[in-house]
Amino acid sequence: MIENLDDLDNNSRITKNHLRDMLKAEAKNIHMEDIMLASSFLREDAKYMPASYRLDYIERFSMIFFKKIKDIKEDKNNYTGDINTKEIGEFLKVIKKQHDNANGKNERCFVKIARIISTYTTFVLKKPIHPVGTKFPGGFILHSINGIYYCPVKKNHINNPSALCKFCVSVQDENV
Repeated sequence: MIENLDDLDNNSRITKNHLRDMLKAEAKNIHMEDIMLASSFLREDAKYMPASYRLDYIERFSMIFFKKIKDIKEDKNNYTGDINTKEIGEFLKVIKKQHDNANGKNERCFVKIARIISTYTTFVLKKPIHPVGTKFPGGFILHSINGIYYCPVKKNHINNPSALCKFCVSVQDENV
């Protein structure tokens, strides 16, 4: 049985519950210091954003990191189905590249936490990588109607090799 995400290959079979359990084990290694370092990276990364957007961005994602890690650690739900190992393998390659290209400890902590949360959200929960309510420049917001998630910026990043947008369950908001 596969013990961690780094051992996955295209021939592996993995259930959503097993993936959840592997992510729970990784989440147990995330401590408050890691979240604080990741939050420091968010503040630095957002320094050129407009002030009104910047404050919401930093607060929202700092809280999401804390809350989602807690949610993952405590998740006892039963999820049915298997994970597409080819797709998750490609997803993890993008995140590994982000980690390899990270500048400093703060960004590496950010990527480490984002890896756990985005993998859980994308492959276990089948929800968008960015949470509903995420604000984007221009006043656009990721939202949901009748269980369909609409992203205002997906088309701008879908072909970006360093973005996870192509794996996200959201669809482009055609009203944007």
